[in-house]
Amino acid sequence: MFMKQDRLLDMLLRTLLAENSALQNAPIPADFSGKLGLLRTLSNIRPPRPIAPDILKIQDEILAAEREARGQINPYVLVTVGAQFQEFAFPLARKLALWKGDITTLAADAIVNAANSKLLGCFIPHHKCIDNAIHSAAGIQLRLECSEILKNQRHDEPTGQAKLTKAHNLPGKYIIHTVGPIIDDDEVTTEDARLLASCYKACLELADGFADIRTLAFCCISTGEFRFPKAEAARIAVKTVCDWVISNPDRFDRIIFNVFTQIDYDEYANLFRQS
Repeated sequence: MFMKQDRLLDMLLRTLLAENSALQNAPIPADFSGKLGLLRTLSNIRPPRPIAPDILKIQDEILAAEREARGQINPYVLVTVGAQFQEFAFPLARKLALWKGDITTLAADAIVNAANSKLLGCFIPHHKCIDNAIHSAAGIQLRLECSEILKNQRHDEPTGQAKLTKAHNLPGKYIIHTVGPIIDDDEVTTEDARLLASCYKACLELADGFADIRTLAFCCISTGEFRFPKAEAARIAVKTVCDWVISNPDRFDRIIFNVFTQIDYDEYANLFRQS
């Protein structure tokens, strides 16, 4: 099985290298992990242009194997904030969960991606942003689908709205993309706060239109490259989601606040302890 995966990966890499005039003579690493790294690089920098279905099929087989190797997290086994923070008095706390981990392993029906206004993912190879991680794990076709959205709407994606795509090679069904506000000079304006709240509300309302979305996972929108202060962003996220759930008590089985760092986890945990 490993030898087959290795051969398929070589074939995929040769195809992606051949379509890039600057890299077509670049060597393919000898080790499998090096090959996977090159695949991510080539996928990250590849513009949204057509690709042969048989090549996509090979990519999907490689990414499916990587998805299985990473493992998948069932959103229903996550401890709710009602159980984790017993003093949190919110009546629908059994619907909410706080989880620290890799969102690309979370088998929620929909996950939220903190996108940029171009909506095409991150073109910087191996960049640490969530946009890069999600596009890399989902595969080339995610950028192609996002490109179609932009082509049809004929303008960049506005801040505070949301768009839905398939999840492709991720464990779930859908990805909801939202563009958060960019903070300059660490000064958060009233409009910045409104736009961040709008991101969360727009994602909830978009997901609400799909009956097969019962579990939804939010990342920490705008707190990475867009520099929104973590504490204030967490407060806005929790308040906006809780207000929406109170108004829509029968919708969604589980809403997850997914964080990647301990700092982010502590910000949310402090909010739940103080509520």
